[in-house]
Amino acid sequence: MLPSAEAVAEIDGAAPGAPGDALLASTRPVVLRGLVRDWPFVQAARTSFEAARAYLGRHYRDAAVVAMLGAPDIEGRFFYNDDLSGFNFAPLRVKLDAVLGELAGHYANPAPPAIYVGSTTIDTCLPGFRGDNDVDLGTRDALASIWIGNRTRIAAHYDLPDNLACVAAGRRRFTLFPPQQLENLYIGPLDLTPAGQAISLVDFRRPDLARFPKFEEAMRHALVAELGPGDALFIPSMWWHHIEALDPFNVLVNYWWRQSPAFMDTPTNALMHALMSVRGLPPEQRRAWQELFRHYVFEADDATAAHIPAHARGVLGPLDDEATRLLRAQLLKRMNR
Repeated sequence: MLPSAEAVAEIDGAAPGAPGDALLASTRPVVLRGLVRDWPFVQAARTSFEAARAYLGRHYRDAAVVAMLGAPDIEGRFFYNDDLSGFNFAPLRVKLDAVLGELAGHYANPAPPAIYVGSTTIDTCLPGFRGDNDVDLGTRDALASIWIGNRTRIAAHYDLPDNLACVAAGRRRFTLFPPQQLENLYIGPLDLTPAGQAISLVDFRRPDLARFPKFEEAMRHALVAELGPGDALFIPSMWWHHIEALDPFNVLVNYWWRQSPAFMDTPTNALMHALMSVRGLPPEQRRAWQELFRHYVFEADDATAAHIPAHARGVLGPLDDEATRLLRAQLLKRMNR
């Protein structure tokens, strides 16, 4: 039997709509019970699924969305096909009202097709929705997205930005792991992914411990939270999270933001470049480059380039928009030669 996950720390009765700067800089997940309980949409969702669907319909302006559709036998788990050469679902570009109607047609179906609209910009598909349904994040420049579906299961993955996930309709169960559990989660391909992020290959509903024995160790470090309409979960950058929607109709609103300047590139690009240029070196050379990365990147501080005059430090000095733009142009020129 797998170890039981520890509950995520909770804040009860959080001030509606205002989580606060200290919490949003946390390095551990936190549940905020009732953070968005006063949203009109949440109130509608607590009345009925149909009331929630009607509320979304009043804001819909004929925009198309990308929906993922899977057969009933995938049991809501959007994943790869059997040999990991593709996926077990099909992406479709459709109107949101058609998706909402399809979901409604399966409320009472015990084995419905898996239907999921993921990471859709709210202001594009539901203009005006955030006028009455929003969270005050202070000065953070956050991307607000909506996620709609039925009983879906989203494999464990990480996101680079910090994430405030607000459950607006239905219930969701989150299982989270700190970044250090990477090797125990059995991550799949980096360059062929269901939705852009690499995912765990472990089926959380039926974990195959013969194939993935170290998953048991991952569960010793797992945190779990079950959220209902009005509750929110703060997920720090790089924490792995598996999400299971538990009702026939579920809506999540989330906010993503980064704690870094906008000119910074995604570290994923650095990882992919290192796979191409460093991983294949002889072991002793890899260790030498490991030391260089340690010195210039992972443990860099004010002393790293203090022996070089400030005007001559180049990329070892502080970077800004202009310096980053020049550096990116140099890298592209070198890669394209």
